[in-house]
Parts: sequence; C-alpha cells; structure tokens
Amino acid sequence: MIRKVTFFLIILSLGSCVSKKKTTYSKDRKVSVAPSKVIIKKGASSKAKRKAEEIAVERKADKIINSALAFSGTPYKFGGTTKRGMDCSGLLYVAFSEHNITLPRVSYNMANEGKEIRVKDVEKGDLLFFRTSKKRKRINHVGLVVATDNNEIKFVHASTSRGVIVSSLREGYWNYAFVKATRVL
Repeated sequence: MIRKVTFFLIILSLGSCVSKKKTTYSKDRKVSVAPSKVIIKKGASSKAKRKAEEIAVERKADKIINSALAFSGTPYKFGGTTKRGMDCSGLLYVAFSEHNITLPRVSYNMANEGKEIRVKDVEKGDLLFFRTSKKRKRINHVGLVVATDNNEIKFVHASTSRGVIVSSLREGYWNYAFVKATRVL
C-alpha cells in the first residue's frame, strides 16, 4: 500500500512539472495592417470598375486630407508653405503636392481647376472657394473639405486670425463668403 501511495505521489508530482513556454514581448510592440487592395477581374462590369475608381479616389482624398491636417495649429503667414507659417492656398498646394497632384499656388487660380460642383454634392477632398474681401471682387480664400456629416460641411483652411484650423460652412461668416466648390480628384 505504501508503494502505491508513493508511486501515485511521484506520478502526481511529475505531472505538475510540465513547463509552460514563457512568452516575452519587446516594450515596443507594433502591429501594422496593410489596406486591402481592390482587385478587378477581367470582364468585370463597368459598375464594379466605377466602384473601384471611387474607392481609389476616396483613399487619395483621405491621404491629402491627412497631409493638410498635419499642419493644424500652424500660424498664418502670407505666402507661407511650411510649419513655421502658411496661408490658405499654400496649405492646399503643399497637401496636394505631397501626393503628386499639381495645383496653382494662389486661390483665385485654383478656382479655375477641376469641375465645378453644387454645394449639396460636395465630398471629402473637394475644394471650397470664398470671397472674404468687400473691396475685391475675386476669390481670395480656399479650403479643403474634410467631412460632410448631416448636411454640415467641414473644411480645413488657414485662417488669418487662428492659423490652420477646421471650420464649418454653417458658420455665418464662411456661409456668407462662399462662392463655389470644385472637384479636382
């Protein structure tokens, strides 16, 4: 009987000695997920091709918007195109240039680019143009649409008083000064 109890205790103690693999992690864990690519098969319908093109344009618009938003808080500087100071057209000129899209450097020339669209059809990545001077009759301000939520259009621009910020077209000042919207993407 003592042998059986001893044998049972030995078996029990050996069973509890199973080593568990210890997992160690570095302090800086990084996980990256690449965006999925849209693959169109030969002979795909034109509707599928249009949808793929829309997705590609939306991704490009998101990248341009992120480039522009990276300058948030940058002070206004007439003719500026750096983090030290930037004006409205300089902001968009740099954001689009970073993604190999060339726009004119000044807002009234930018207004001649792309296709004019109705304000109710505005999407992310479209340009909004304003006339903020009572003395001048031409466009002198531009913003980039970053979101359209519940009929509210938000755009990033360089304000002379607050630098690079996001504003809403619902704000009285911007709504009153609005001239037109264009799509360049």
